[in-house]
Amino acid sequence: MAQTRSLPRICIALGLPDVATLLDHARREAEAGETFLEFRLDFLDEPWKGADAIRGFLEQFPDSIVLATCRRRQNHGRFNGSVEEQFAVLDRAVDNGALAVDLEIETAEVAPERLHQFRGRAHVIVSYHNYESTPPMDTILSRVMQVQADAYKVVTTARKPSDNMRVLAAAKALPKHRLVVLAMGELGFPTRVLSPLFGGAFTYAAPMFAEGTAAGQVSARHLRHLYRVEKLGKAAKIYGVIADPIRHSISPAVHNRAFQSRRVDAVYLPFLVSPVYLRDFFTMAAKLPLAGFSVTIPHKQKIIRYLDVVDPLARRIGAVNTVWRKAGKWRGTNTDAAGVTGPLSRLLRLGKSSILIVGNGGAARGAAYALSDAGAKITLVGRNTDRVRALSKVCGAEALARDQLDTRRFDAVVHATPLGMYPQVDECFFNGSIPADVVFDMVYNPIETVLIKRAREQGKTVIPGLDMFIEQAVRQFEIWTGESAPRPAMQKAATEALEHNYK
Repeated sequence: MAQTRSLPRICIALGLPDVATLLDHARREAEAGETFLEFRLDFLDEPWKGADAIRGFLEQFPDSIVLATCRRRQNHGRFNGSVEEQFAVLDRAVDNGALAVDLEIETAEVAPERLHQFRGRAHVIVSYHNYESTPPMDTILSRVMQVQADAYKVVTTARKPSDNMRVLAAAKALPKHRLVVLAMGELGFPTRVLSPLFGGAFTYAAPMFAEGTAAGQVSARHLRHLYRVEKLGKAAKIYGVIADPIRHSISPAVHNRAFQSRRVDAVYLPFLVSPVYLRDFFTMAAKLPLAGFSVTIPHKQKIIRYLDVVDPLARRIGAVNTVWRKAGKWRGTNTDAAGVTGPLSRLLRLGKSSILIVGNGGAARGAAYALSDAGAKITLVGRNTDRVRALSKVCGAEALARDQLDTRRFDAVVHATPLGMYPQVDECFFNGSIPADVVFDMVYNPIETVLIKRAREQGKTVIPGLDMFIEQAVRQFEIWTGESAPRPAMQKAATEALEHNYK
């Protein structure tokens, strides 16, 4: 048997080109409190020297655990030596203090008897990698478990949302085996957070100051502090946001901070879902199971066909941004509407206000219905006059051409187009005077758009788009949890996330 010292839940994967750089990053991680480090010896020009360097590193940081990996190039690693040389490098790493070794299944199958040289000296992890897809998990597990080892690692590539569930289910279905399960790529990111929750032995993270060794890796700081991988209980609820693209969503930062603030045992994840896989996403959501999720571009309209219950306003708007499951049924609503009426109602008596909405798409439609229901007199304007007229008819609003604005005044303007949104941050619908005393820009990235800047310069009262984002997120949190939302904490998290996106 291997040494009995247990392995931590997060392993930092260090794949650097030379020994000095490897040790520099390893020291930084250790000084930051990380104790479980993978030394990718195959990334080094001289793997032998990397194996020898482990001893000095552990003398300096005796609480650290080193996992030594030297994957051959034929198996998607970078080591050009023979199988014999591969075993020699790993054996040298163990002699120098490595507590665990990772040996790919291709090598383990051709020389299974050689694994005995590590028995009692180090944990032996036999690993399988598939860089193309996620094959049937039963087949993979049957293959790797033909070789006797202390733990098994199965890493695939997610091509559709349900691949995540299949990977995670493998760990949950075989709790007596020590399994590490992950799906690579942005689509497979949820597995990196959830695998320990589903029974996986540990997960991998990228180093603080270097790239990770596989697609989809994020820093241990993100896993530990944003997603709270080590603190989630077995009954933790899972929430998320579905979108395409998803990379720059600030929703995980906001909702995870809210859960943490209210001590809710839950996690909120980004799910990359392309339009063609929306049905497949629901297959995964039911089995995971997801307790609820946010919906954004491009799914707000098409999501409705997959829901059992949709509230009347969301049905009229034709868009849902919030989904939850109750009594076995998927339910949907639109909290974007409250994101519009909430901030405006704190400044105006909506039932006696005239409001100009700029735009003719889904955001404008939602704002028009919500404000009309609140009693406001609605006027619509946009760059596509035909679509403006069509929307005005269904919303009971007045339609204006852009050149008619010079002679009109309104209590408020609600800007509901992507103009000014990152990365086209220099665009603005209004070039001159803005025809209202209150200016509400639904764009929140950047925090201060050109429209908001011009409105301030003209002495207007402004409502930044972040106010709407927080308002709708607050309503989502309360629907999902039944608790009051920690608005200040969510506001702070959103601001920090947006500032980080610009770095």
